[in-house]
Amino acid sequence: MEAVKAVKAVNAMKATLVCTALAAATLAGCTGMHADVHTATPAAALAGERTYTFARLPMQEARADHAQFETVLRDELTKQGFADTTERPAHYVLSVGYETRPAQIGVGVSDCASGNCGPQTDASVSLFGARVYRHTLTLRFFERVSGREVYKVSAASTDRDADPLHATPALIRSALVQFPFDAPTDWRVKLRPNPEGSLPDVVSVMPLQR
Repeated sequence: MEAVKAVKAVNAMKATLVCTALAAATLAGCTGMHADVHTATPAAALAGERTYTFARLPMQEARADHAQFETVLRDELTKQGFADTTERPAHYVLSVGYETRPAQIGVGVSDCASGNCGPQTDASVSLFGARVYRHTLTLRFFERVSGREVYKVSAASTDRDADPLHATPALIRSALVQFPFDAPTDWRVKLRPNPEGSLPDVVSVMPLQR
């Protein structure tokens, strides 16, 4: 009887270790250096003069780190031929939204910006004491004259860093690596650190399979 109990205890321990390993592997896959990008408007919509001005919310005006964020974004937009103009009215008004919150992740989940993130748990993940955070960035371009939204792109990533400023360089690079993104609507951008620059290098840009 004691031998049977011992075998059962060993098997239970093995099962626990396997489940823990699977959870760790899944989480590692979610928190690798990549971002998922989703677009909601056709690429042909951005046909006007590439000038813009930021539309800032009061809460963004009050944040001390928002100016630093805008500097990184402005530099990347300049590479895409966009100019932040103050001397004359801009063709586009750019609305920027970004946030960081504890991630709601279950086994099999993937980072995504389209809302279809696979199975999720009811509580935020804390594996081996390390809480996981989900970072999202959304850029929305509106025609200044008509007020019509002409392009929207979102990028999302997951890691163990609660500071949004640490995540936004990778999100900005991912959202603008192909600008504008053409069909399909969902993409995965893999990145790697760039020791000589503030923004990571892009390794690959591939359609995200659903």
